[in-house]
Amino acid sequence: MDAKNKKNGFLWLSVFGLIAVLVISGCTENPPGGVETKELSGALTVSGSTTVLPIAQQAADAFMDKYSEVNIQVSGGGSGVGVQSAGTKTADIGLSSRELKDSEKKDYPDLVSYPIAKDGIAIIVNPKNTLSSLTEDQIKKIYEGTYTNWKDLGGNDREIVVVSRDTASGTREFFLEHIMKKGNLTKKALEKNANGAVQQTVAQTPGAIGYVGLGYIDATVKAIKIDKNGVLTEPTVKNILDGKYPISRDLYMITNGPAAGLEKEFIDFIISDEGQKIVEKERFVPLLA
Repeated sequence: MDAKNKKNGFLWLSVFGLIAVLVISGCTENPPGGVETKELSGALTVSGSTTVLPIAQQAADAFMDKYSEVNIQVSGGGSGVGVQSAGTKTADIGLSSRELKDSEKKDYPDLVSYPIAKDGIAIIVNPKNTLSSLTEDQIKKIYEGTYTNWKDLGGNDREIVVVSRDTASGTREFFLEHIMKKGNLTKKALEKNANGAVQQTVAQTPGAIGYVGLGYIDATVKAIKIDKNGVLTEPTVKNILDGKYPISRDLYMITNGPAAGLEKEFIDFIISDEGQKIVEKERFVPLLA
């Protein structure tokens, strides 16, 4: 082969080689179906509200199943703990069942709150209680200590045992503001550090009354209907969505500064369709339901 033909042969080989590389690259750039997958890794710590806790735990499990190189540790402690842990950066994400207080905004000016679900506060009594409804004013007077026996409200002759949350609780803060109108609780109130503890105490105490997040209603307690101008409303997802149930609120995840990296990926997952199905499964109210 003369020099000219050799040169042309090498040129064609080079062209065919380049085409082959481009074809192979085009075939391997994306996985089947053309859907790009993310490779995430790292660790997150999440702590705070016991109301938000079951959502965070289930979402963390689903997220870690999806991304095997991610580790998420979730713990409770109350909304106050969630705000403080995010503010002091002892946790990557804080959980809260209330909005930030002005004092917290002052102490931790970089905190950012992200609504991830809605919830109602249910008033619960022991299943043996014959009453099925109360007005907000009656609930307030029970927690003030004005009413001390269920017979005063048309129930059985049994002492009322008032069960509340401790001072770290966002559920307590919301209850004090919206039911107590910032009034004082009776000094006889039993203070519990978690929704589950309130639920258990009410379930085991015939004269007890308590308040918990919607996700903590089960067969061991009776949820009281709220009597507003003679209209009785149950604490249900539908009634919250319809704006009929009066004691409802948003639930939050909190970060120190705008969420970025793995924090953002996890929060985005929770507010996605997949994450909101977890919210619904845990008996809370999805944001876009």
